[in-house]
Amino acid sequence: MSDLLTVIILGIVEGLTEFIPVSSTGHLVLAGELLGFKDGSGGAFDVIIQLGAILAVIVLYWRRFWDVAVGLLSMQQGALLFTRNILLGFLPSAVIGALAYKTIKAMLNAPEIVAWALIVGGVAILVIERMTKKNHTDSVEGMSWKTALGIGFIQCLSMIPGVSRSGATIMGALTLGVERKTAAEFSFFVAVPTMMGATALSLYKDGAALAAQDITNIAIGFVVSFIVAIVVIKAFLAIVTRYGFGPFAWYRIIAGVAALVWLGQAG
Repeated sequence: MSDLLTVIILGIVEGLTEFIPVSSTGHLVLAGELLGFKDGSGGAFDVIIQLGAILAVIVLYWRRFWDVAVGLLSMQQGALLFTRNILLGFLPSAVIGALAYKTIKAMLNAPEIVAWALIVGGVAILVIERMTKKNHTDSVEGMSWKTALGIGFIQCLSMIPGVSRSGATIMGALTLGVERKTAAEFSFFVAVPTMMGATALSLYKDGAALAAQDITNIAIGFVVSFIVAIVVIKAFLAIVTRYGFGPFAWYRIIAGVAALVWLGQAG
């Protein structure tokens, strides 16, 4: 398989998985292993192409972001609360991600960790969905600062490949009393500063080592993931509203078991 086709496939994988609770990073690790993709960027490819999917959030929710920006200029309470909660949701991962960068990067080379994290995360989703019945917060602005910060700390679990940033954020929100759609949207919004920060850190740490081919691969993956994510975000909200997160939990468990079997045979 050509390198171009491999990069396009990985871009599709990223766009499909960034916003659903199945771990985009974990899928990129496993897909890269399956396709024999040799990432000369030191892990920067997996991190930076996620920014393409994040751009899809900005495009789809541009009106919301615009209203918040205008509201901040006039000090409107809703805009201030929205911004406060997004920043609190981002803060823990910014601090812990910077401190544990080397450890996190090392785990990107461990597909077995991804497989087990997929299984454990799938079981956790099933348990959390069954246990959380009363959800009273129905807007990002309506979250308390404690809820937003708590979700931010829970999001840090996603630094383990296979856990899923969106999954940790959404499940954390559900356990703290946020209803499904708002939990999903909060996950979208907090992804913007989170992935921008992760990309900036990756470029700072590894940017000097990127070769021209690495930059080309990242650019292609970025564009493909953006296009695919545009479609996935709308479909995801429709599925969650109607069926909940159970289908994604069962997919995680099946994918994790399949990955363990394949890795055992490959080893």
